Amino acid sequence: MKSNWSDADARAAIEEWSAAGEDVALRVYTSRLIGAEADLVLHGGGNTSVKTTFLDPLGTAIPAIHVKGSGWDLATIEPAGLPGMDLEALRRLRALDALSDEAMVNQQRIRLFDAGAPTPSVETLLHSFLPAKFIDHSHADAILALTNRPDGEMIVADLFGPSCPRVPYVMPGFALAKFAAAVAEEATNSGNTPIGLVLLKHGLFTWGETARESYERHVELVDRAERWLASSRRRSIRIEITADPAAAEAIAALVAPILRGRLAEATTDTDRPFRRFVLDRRATPEILEIVNAAELTEITDSNPLTPDHTIRTKPRPLLIAPPAERTAAGWTEAISSAVEQFAVQYRTYVAAGIDARGPKKPLDAVPRVVLIPGRGLFAVGASRKEARIAGDIAEHTLRTKRLSWETGAVYEALPDVDLFDLEYWSLEQAKLGKGAEKPLARQVAAITGAAGAIGRAIAAKLLEAGAHVALLDLDLAAADSLRAQLAAKFGGAVVEAIACDVTDEASTVAAFDEVCRRFGGVDLAVPNAGIARSAPLAQLSTEEFRRVMEVNATGVFLTIREAAARMRLQGTGGNIVVISSKNVMAPGAEFGAYSASKAAAAQLAKVAALELAKEGIRVNSIAPDAIFATGETPSGLWAAVGPDRAKARGMAPEDLPDFYRRRSLLQVPLTGEHIGNAVVFFASNLTPTTGATLPVDGGLAEGFPR
Repeated sequence: MKSNWSDADARAAIEEWSAAGEDVALRVYTSRLIGAEADLVLHGGGNTSVKTTFLDPLGTAIPAIHVKGSGWDLATIEPAGLPGMDLEALRRLRALDALSDEAMVNQQRIRLFDAGAPTPSVETLLHSFLPAKFIDHSHADAILALTNRPDGEMIVADLFGPSCPRVPYVMPGFALAKFAAAVAEEATNSGNTPIGLVLLKHGLFTWGETARESYERHVELVDRAERWLASSRRRSIRIEITADPAAAEAIAALVAPILRGRLAEATTDTDRPFRRFVLDRRATPEILEIVNAAELTEITDSNPLTPDHTIRTKPRPLLIAPPAERTAAGWTEAISSAVEQFAVQYRTYVAAGIDARGPKKPLDAVPRVVLIPGRGLFAVGASRKEARIAGDIAEHTLRTKRLSWETGAVYEALPDVDLFDLEYWSLEQAKLGKGAEKPLARQVAAITGAAGAIGRAIAAKLLEAGAHVALLDLDLAAADSLRAQLAAKFGGAVVEAIACDVTDEASTVAAFDEVCRRFGGVDLAVPNAGIARSAPLAQLSTEEFRRVMEVNATGVFLTIREAAARMRLQGTGGNIVVISSKNVMAPGAEFGAYSASKAAAAQLAKVAALELAKEGIRVNSIAPDAIFATGETPSGLWAAVGPDRAKARGMAPEDLPDFYRRRSLLQVPLTGEHIGNAVVFFASNLTPTTGATLPVDGGLAEGFPR
């Protein structure tokens, strides 16, 4: 590891954050340098501080400390993420013999200079009790690879010497703050001038009188650990499974929905019978090397690198051995058995923790990291963002444990009771948030024709409702452009663009396989892709008629079939919402191909509702009237047929939208957002409805369902 300090960047930071003062500006700058190193901190891990002076409204200078606040990530932190507190008031707490977690948090909050600031780190008192101006704390992989072994303390002592004393594991909080500060003071009184502390099985602290000094000491110590590990390798893993990459990808598409279904938790709500999870699959060469190794269990079947990770990954990963019969039935049996066994083991761990520490409300017994030889790593979360966090931590854990194993060490993590303390610690659980979930949270939706005017409106509404969305479209460039727009608003983890030609069976199968590989499965399918041709039957060519039927009818058939197949593998029900048309009830002259194809799609939806109800899959249709645009995106369908439809009515094309508005009973303009709202209604299971058609047309008497 090398220092990324830049004098020019430091000066730019001082200028950019001048309002916060030079000390805080440099604290932000070097915090970001640390946060940019995934080998140091991941997803909000680690913390930093700086001691400075605060001027109150009366002009009184108050000794202050700024510490990373909860909810902020070092990689993107800003001055607001380093709340300031009264340093002397915090230091006086050291005289106490004990301080509960709740009292500690309260003391920190009442010492804030800004009542609206985020809650400071649980390690604020440790930063306060240490005398140095700048302090950096990380969970560096290399440090943990050294400390999590029987001879770890001895190695660290030899490698870092007396300038970096060791602190035996103590749970974060007031007790650790007092203990670590006493260790640092003892080293100072012995004339060793410490520059940091190694917290065994926890992480690394370094400090200095300047931001650069503290940061570069941190980097230097981690680099020293990395070099020791690299030079101490004694053995190599043996690859036990070699799999064809294409075959592995195909099997992963089968395994993912089966796994996702077995992970879902049953509820007592008949309209929402399952509490689902979302998957994030990883199959890099490095991951596959480990999961395909003969030593997989030896390397990975142990507790995490640091107890902080437990709230994201659970104490251990779930290892699933591939079944002898690589069929859907074989995988279902193997996965079901493994998940059940994991739940039993987790509940045993919780029961032991409760016996040792007292009553706690058990969390779910669902694994967050699943390793399958030949298939890779499947990370699990309530959202794909959560799954990605678990996956990132799992990747670093695999790499670090492998490295430790290669140096000949027996990996030695903290015992279960210490993990239980952290996993069930209210201050750790607070990091995960407890807000009410949105109506479509934990669901995965696939929309065909997603880049069009209606498709993009549906996608936005589904994302607003909390769903994860796969944008399926023949025009991948347009879908990816939409993905970028939606990702900027809703986050990159929740939306993906996938190429799909709904008239091509292989393309549709491949698209749904890819949805499963990226999200783990599908819960909502919206067959929306559609085209139209405007011509009297006498002038409609066979080729034009067939093309419209291929997209609007065959495309709906293939979409329903492939979505239902994945939902069936999951076994947790789902929704299919077909975008039909008012033309099914009220066809228009010179619109024969479109009206016939939409009628076929509507019948397919009703037949699917009959067939899929026993699977818990609801199939409904939405029958809109003309939608001309969504925002700046015009309807491709109306761009193609609008001129002819206007000509047939003896009007200019630009007059069509107002004509369609005025002909409805409500005389209101229709938008793609209205269609999106209807899809959300069906997908939310607010009513026990299947086989229905919901008109979204402003009220057309001739289009009333009958």
